[in-house]
Amino acid sequence: MNKMTTLFIGFFLTFVSGWLGLVIIPYFQIGQLKPQVNEDTGESYPLVRSGLAERGKVVYEAEGCLYCHTQQLRPIDVDDDHSRGWGPRRTVARDYIYDKPVLLGTMRTGPDLTNIGKRQPNEQWQYIHLYQPQIYTKESIMPPYQYLFTVRKIEGARSPDALDLPAPYAPASGYEVVPTDDARALVAYLKSLDHTYALPEAPLPKD
Repeated sequence: MNKMTTLFIGFFLTFVSGWLGLVIIPYFQIGQLKPQVNEDTGESYPLVRSGLAERGKVVYEAEGCLYCHTQQLRPIDVDDDHSRGWGPRRTVARDYIYDKPVLLGTMRTGPDLTNIGKRQPNEQWQYIHLYQPQIYTKESIMPPYQYLFTVRKIEGARSPDALDLPAPYAPASGYEVVPTDDARALVAYLKSLDHTYALPEAPLPKD
């Protein structure tokens, strides 16, 4: 056997082993995961998002939220995500079976958002935080997303979705700040982020 043949076989085996390890084995280990059904209530987890929340996921991607926020909680014995109040358990592969693509994030410039829908379920809070993050956290370096909102003159009754902004962020008298369709969708997506239920491979910690 000459050197070229040996080299070719080596390259081939390296490629095949990598393909098996990175594609085929994970496909059978993870790709076949199904939702977990609660036999008592009939609910399946993870929950299926609404159409508005799915549209909000697209807005989340387009605005680059995944560059500053993760959606993955580490095991309690490895990191202090739990003590930070980000969630009661680690995230596992089953949590992401409906996510294409999976938005794990690249760094934590801001807090993890795996369970932001549980931590902050109030829509008004979410809207105001997007409009001007420093209203709630003065030291926040998150940029404001005011272009996701519209300032308009109040005609008749004030909109129920109008933001209750404090001075100096409140609009001029007679005007209101309301979310655009993109803002509504984004907030619907953020509210859908809730993995505080137990899974067989990720039970909730005992109190």
